[in-house]
Amino acid sequence: MENLRIAMFSWESLYSVKVGGLAPHVSELAEALAARGDEVHIFTRNQDMPSYEIVNGAHYHRVNHSLDGGIVQQMDSMCDAMYAAFVNSIQDFGNFDIVHVHDWHPVNVVCRIKDDFGIPFIITYHSTEWGRNGNIHAGWWEATEISHREWRGGYESAKVIVTSTALKSEIQYLYQVPDYKMEIIPNGLYENKMRMEVDAGKVKSEHGIHPCAPVVLFVGRMNYQKGPDILVQAIPKVLENRWDVKFVFIGEGEMRHMCENLAAELEVSDSCHFLGYASETVKKEWVNACNIMCVPSRNEPFGIVLLEAWDAGRNIVATDAVELVDNFKNGITVYKNPESIAWGINYVLDNYADGELGNAGRELLREKYNWDRIAEKTVEVYLDAKV
Repeated sequence: MENLRIAMFSWESLYSVKVGGLAPHVSELAEALAARGDEVHIFTRNQDMPSYEIVNGAHYHRVNHSLDGGIVQQMDSMCDAMYAAFVNSIQDFGNFDIVHVHDWHPVNVVCRIKDDFGIPFIITYHSTEWGRNGNIHAGWWEATEISHREWRGGYESAKVIVTSTALKSEIQYLYQVPDYKMEIIPNGLYENKMRMEVDAGKVKSEHGIHPCAPVVLFVGRMNYQKGPDILVQAIPKVLENRWDVKFVFIGEGEMRHMCENLAAELEVSDSCHFLGYASETVKKEWVNACNIMCVPSRNEPFGIVLLEAWDAGRNIVATDAVELVDNFKNGITVYKNPESIAWGINYVLDNYADGELGNAGRELLREKYNWDRIAEKTVEVYLDAKV
């Protein structure tokens, strides 16, 4: 398979500005492509770092842009800066074979590159505005504009990559992208990236939790899509079954304070620990120290946190918004309501040893979700788009 020069556009990465799960996807995919001999240039935002750097084989072009206005206005400024950086990179490195954009944020710049240079682009959708917020932002002009750019990316792209069949259905429902343009390629995870030896009792004790208490962990953005409020509402039913269970929430977002207040109203605050933003080290410690990883999502385009939990050998309870789980084999699937989530947590606590379900999921990491395989499938899409 021929080697390519690839321009990749993303508003976040592991080695620039990091926001969420898109960052590891972009950086680790780029590294896997570079390892097979492709030349990958990532155009992304800057945060007090060099404007150009090679990290793990990938070329990083970091741009500064205006932070005035809302998210749409900021992304307009980012796209202008990315375009200038792209033009300069052609002068330094030569022409690119393909352009790959992740989510809506840089869509305007890749459409401009397509018009000015004739280079086709691929878009990977990691989620949608509708999926992130439901109808909460209906009528809000920025939500409308973001949705328009998501549509434009699907319309003008040569190929569309989605991470799951559920996201494919969502994209086709929202934006009428034809089936022939779409490919499903999942997220990946390097084996043993999350797995580490920890003293679980010590990790718990450092946060005032009894070392023998079962811990249910939530990791993700504290927003409508990820459903942390549903998990909080499930806590009373869990405590009826096991009074000593503790709940640790890692993540920031607009629903954090609402969830804290909800816990107080339900009189379960003593069982909850809201840690907010946590470093990768702290996150890894908790993923390995917890007894159950809970994914209470209302909408889940993929669910990288499940791969991380499997890598650490953790038991999983996830809503049916998550399609990765093989029910009763590598996790427990529940409905998107507090009663069902509580049932799932209680079922795991009563019937499974620690790691029993999670260790079954580790096999999938090797077979289906390894980056080398994902990189090869992505290159096949690139070559198809070039024709």
